[in-house]
Amino acid sequence: MTFRGRHWIAFWLVALLAALWLVIARQTAALNAARALADLRNERASLEGRRAELERRARVAQSRSVLLPRARRQGLRLPADTEIILLPVPGGSSQPPPPPEPRPRM
Repeated sequence: MTFRGRHWIAFWLVALLAALWLVIARQTAALNAARALADLRNERASLEGRRAELERRARVAQSRSVLLPRARRQGLRLPADTEIILLPVPGGSSQPPPPPEPRPRM
């Protein structure tokens, strides 16, 4: 059986429709991915703002102006200069330890 003109037209029409369907499916997937990415960026910006606010609140809570009144309410006082003793940490140094040496491969 040989293909006649109308069979070729039908074949190319089906091929064209399949290619167009693939393009539409790809574009739809890309739009969904772009929408999800925008949502994630918005969520990240929101979380970074919340983190900055929490860090600011932590800095305020650690400030001398907040801690001194709380300590005084609990009966604590600031030590005199002669009462402060700095204890060295045994084996500790201000420099980080050197990186481990690489092992030879066998």
